[in-house]
Amino acid sequence: MNKFFRILLLLPLLSVPIKTYAQHDSVTIHKVSAEVFPSYVFNTAPFFAGENAAGKPIDATLSTHLKYSFKLGRNTDLGRLYPDTFQGIGLAWNTFFNKKEVGLPTAFYLFQNARIATLAPKLSLNYEWNFGITYGWNKFDEKDNPMNRVVGSKANAYINLGIVLDWEFAPMWNLTTGVGLTHFSNGNTRYPNAGVNTVGGRIGISRSFEGPDKSRRTTEPLLTSPDFPTEPKSAFRRHMTYDLVVYGATRKRAINIDTDPIIISGNFGIIGMNFNPMYNISRHFRTGLSADFQYDESANIEAHIPEGTILEEDMKFYRPPFIEQGSFGLSVRTEFVMPFFSINIGLGRNLICRGKDTNGWYNTFALKTDIWHDCFIQIGYQLYNFKNPNNLMIGIGYRFNNGRSRSRKI
Repeated sequence: MNKFFRILLLLPLLSVPIKTYAQHDSVTIHKVSAEVFPSYVFNTAPFFAGENAAGKPIDATLSTHLKYSFKLGRNTDLGRLYPDTFQGIGLAWNTFFNKKEVGLPTAFYLFQNARIATLAPKLSLNYEWNFGITYGWNKFDEKDNPMNRVVGSKANAYINLGIVLDWEFAPMWNLTTGVGLTHFSNGNTRYPNAGVNTVGGRIGISRSFEGPDKSRRTTEPLLTSPDFPTEPKSAFRRHMTYDLVVYGATRKRAINIDTDPIIISGNFGIIGMNFNPMYNISRHFRTGLSADFQYDESANIEAHIPEGTILEEDMKFYRPPFIEQGSFGLSVRTEFVMPFFSINIGLGRNLICRGKDTNGWYNTFALKTDIWHDCFIQIGYQLYNFKNPNNLMIGIGYRFNNGRSRSRKI
């Protein structure tokens, strides 16, 4: 994976302190955690089934995690709106019990953990997501690692979604256990890119520490304003916002013409733009439509290979017309909103397009990270026709009509 992609993938990791310390002066709780994730590796390729140099199935993985997180104090706007939400950074070490062919990937990631429901006075059901980058994979190499036709780059994106039981067994001490799904991929920036998928459990322990904010008041109404301490005040009212996102990426491309897949040399550029009006239903959710444009240099090139061309890596082809590489679509979007981050999921259909590579449905998944006022960084991924990996979406956006007064109306 090229250095440019790695730097862009790390931008959300570097952006969190900007908003945290620029807009919120106190942090209520700091937390340090240690966890172990034993997991099962899905058999999605012959390599995992045992067609490898070791001659054994690769069906298990183990990772150890160290994390730091914080929760905002209730004397801040976001602390009152999201009182049980921790966000922070994590470091993990992974083994697939086949170091020679797979490697020992190390992950560096952002995560967020928040309460879904209180099950007992000291027991809660939480969700958690992780998003970051892993480095240290032993990638496919025709000479040194020819059987690993799954991983094509030393660095891969890391995504984990989990459900967690959180038990406070002693003051400021918590025991956690749960289950989760994990996905590793390079977003088609290198081939092969079959992806590595796991499902498994987790168990951990954490220690919390009081931060500089000593004003936590558990008896204070959650939506009470500091300016009107005796009168409840609505911290949210429904309204429209409008996200404008510009993104880009590169990708590799393989073609199939009555033969095994042939990976074309070089990289292809992608640029795109979304305009996404969203109705903010609550402080946690907004939904709406998105007008989507994307230009992909690799789209529909199979139809423009000169007759008689020998199919090989450095083959030549005519550049397809703009209408075959550009596409305009409309998608339905839902966004889950939390402090500093939002997760946007979309389902769309290209309406103005031509060719089999663009004439279809697409799915999007994106993480938006606030960096300054109403600006955010977006890192996302697009699937084509619900199953085919398409491309990354790495960009920057701006949210219109998102004034701070939205959280201050009576």
